[in-house]
Amino acid sequence: MQNERFGFIGALLLLITCTSCQKDEIPPQTPPEFELNLPEDPYDYITLNLPDHLVTNVLLGPGQKAAVDNDNTPTTNPTTNEGATLGRVLFYDKKLSANGTISCASCHKQEHGFSDNEVFSFGFEGGKTRRHSMSLINAKWYGRGRFFWDERAATLEDQVLMPLQDPVEMGMTLEEVVYSVGAQSYYPPLFEDAFGTAEINSERIASALAQFVRSIVSTNSKYDEGRQQVNLPTNDFPNFSESENNGKRLFFLPVNLGGGGCIGCHSTEAFINPDNGPTNNGLDAESTTDLGVYEAINNPAFLGTFKVPSLKSVALTAPYMHDGRFSTLEEVIEHYNSGIQDHPNLGAALRDDNEQPIQLNLTEQEKTDLVNFLHTLTDEDITNDIKFSNPF
Repeated sequence: MQNERFGFIGALLLLITCTSCQKDEIPPQTPPEFELNLPEDPYDYITLNLPDHLVTNVLLGPGQKAAVDNDNTPTTNPTTNEGATLGRVLFYDKKLSANGTISCASCHKQEHGFSDNEVFSFGFEGGKTRRHSMSLINAKWYGRGRFFWDERAATLEDQVLMPLQDPVEMGMTLEEVVYSVGAQSYYPPLFEDAFGTAEINSERIASALAQFVRSIVSTNSKYDEGRQQVNLPTNDFPNFSESENNGKRLFFLPVNLGGGGCIGCHSTEAFINPDNGPTNNGLDAESTTDLGVYEAINNPAFLGTFKVPSLKSVALTAPYMHDGRFSTLEEVIEHYNSGIQDHPNLGAALRDDNEQPIQLNLTEQEKTDLVNFLHTLTDEDITNDIKFSNPF
């Protein structure tokens, strides 16, 4: 009887031991959202294949340069394939937020031109940002080099760290970010590839994120395709409809020649405002709750002014303006047609010869033509390119 008892207990212990061994042999499972899917060789983030109109300028007037002449890449942080790859992973990694729910990509969505389809973006605890999330396309071509609507970040390297530390957006400290990144097994090899050693610090995180953002450059929209077939942007494009060509004419021609003068603020053929900097576009007659760039740069000339984003893929980045007040491009065009307010710092390009806000008095067809032209700036390559997509 005693032998039978020990035989039973021994068998039970053996079963428990074997079951435990089987469990130990099963590796811990990583949630699917944190499984990395990267190519063995990094994607090419360096070769931009720039068309001539981004290399050589033919436009006249203030702020008109070739896009390449406005490159804000510092000599200390040139973009590399390995650095941008690391930046891509960081950009999409939700572990960089306090509760693992928000990444940079949560507010800058690839399918929405790296902007947000929400008026204000949601933070890690459900709070909302103060301003609409600006598109990141062509950030590389903003020669002034300052970022956010109020230009409070002096460089892109400064900018990319700020949302991580924002109490509404991602809710971390830099120390917590570095610790969280260091705790993930997939990061040391990526840092070593990008920087030569596996050391992880905030400066390297900023550099990699900035490299990824600078790689998001628009070169292949319907506009770019048509532009390469003519000598001047004001010539009719063979691949454009009559309406699109007319909208393009309105966009480029100054007001005194029957156009809208839009190129005056969205300058260069990257359609960004690199030289003249922030401007007031007459959304309100006075600035009260949001003082714009004045909040970051205490100069009365900046009161109520805001950074001008690129218009590439603008049809994907609704809603519009720093406060997302306009839902459609049609509303935006109507603002410039009839709704400009007489703000004290209203941009000079938006005043007529009598120093009053301009009234374009566009016909319904002309407004439609302008909207149709803006749609030609959409770059489907950016929205579909896997190298800009979520690697998890």
